[in-house]
Amino acid sequence: MKFLDEVKIFLKSGNGGPGAVSFRREANVPFGGPDGGDGGKGADIIVECVEGLNTLIDFRYKQHFKAETGHSGAGRNKSGQNGQSTIIKLPLGTQILSEEKDQLLIDLVKVGQKEVLIEGGKGGKGNAWFKSSTRQSPRYAQSGIKGEELWVWFRLKLIADAGLIGLPNAGKSTLLSVVSAARPKIASYPFTTLYPGLGVAEIDDHEFIIADIPGLIKGAHLGSGLGTRFLGHIERCKVLLHLVDCCDDNPVESWKVIQNEIKEYGADLDSKKCITVLTKSDALLDELITEIENNLKKAGANEVCSISSISNKGISSILRKISFAIVNVDKNTNQET
Repeated sequence: MKFLDEVKIFLKSGNGGPGAVSFRREANVPFGGPDGGDGGKGADIIVECVEGLNTLIDFRYKQHFKAETGHSGAGRNKSGQNGQSTIIKLPLGTQILSEEKDQLLIDLVKVGQKEVLIEGGKGGKGNAWFKSSTRQSPRYAQSGIKGEELWVWFRLKLIADAGLIGLPNAGKSTLLSVVSAARPKIASYPFTTLYPGLGVAEIDDHEFIIADIPGLIKGAHLGSGLGTRFLGHIERCKVLLHLVDCCDDNPVESWKVIQNEIKEYGADLDSKKCITVLTKSDALLDELITEIENNLKKAGANEVCSISSISNKGISSILRKISFAIVNVDKNTNQET
């Protein structure tokens, strides 16, 4: 399935139906009074958070939504039927922003969550409302109130327990393919991963979701390489795994580049629990790996470990570290609330 995490959408709620101009007509009642009913309410536009979706690709070719108009009123004081609401189904983690992206309108954080985005117009009043002592036979009714028009942005921010970050070709997708059933594209050249991916990992009967974020580059917090969109996907992660290729010319400098991008991006990313993971450790001697780990700790990395996704070295250990960190974050969150 192709991935799309941001799209601009035009919305128009339904117009209210017009009220009716009608007069009572019965045998032996030659001058029946007005009995025009009210128009129906225009349809609302509702967003609903559903399971089974992890992309906004369905909106690539359908970006305009217009809700149903309320039905007209009728004689005998019959009100028109309300318009049927338009329900837009969205993935968990979708945010709805104003056209200028400066206001968060709705944040879908729970499956089953439903929110009215814009309401339909009210139906017009029928002529029965306008009868008075001086106007016995009003021959007019109200038109329905027009629905609202709105441009919004749908922005998907994946909800995962742990997020994999690092420079391109650091081994993020390979790790995800080893610890879960996900099958991301893997190759030996940079920028193989172009879209975020999700996988479910399990250790000691504890399941958790891991997000594979495309490789970040210097200047990501300013938007370079779509960095701001990629970084947005880890805002909701409880734990970050910073993967560093131990075969880089300077692993410590590579680590510093990503750490700086996290700090400059903001959104409290630098306050999240972060585990530094040296990948491809099977390619170097243990003495060299230990030296790199010590240098990373001197540079400020709080927790450092090494793995090899090819030989499975350290995989169980890192999964337990992730699981333990997630449990602690959940515990602290529950205590605060």
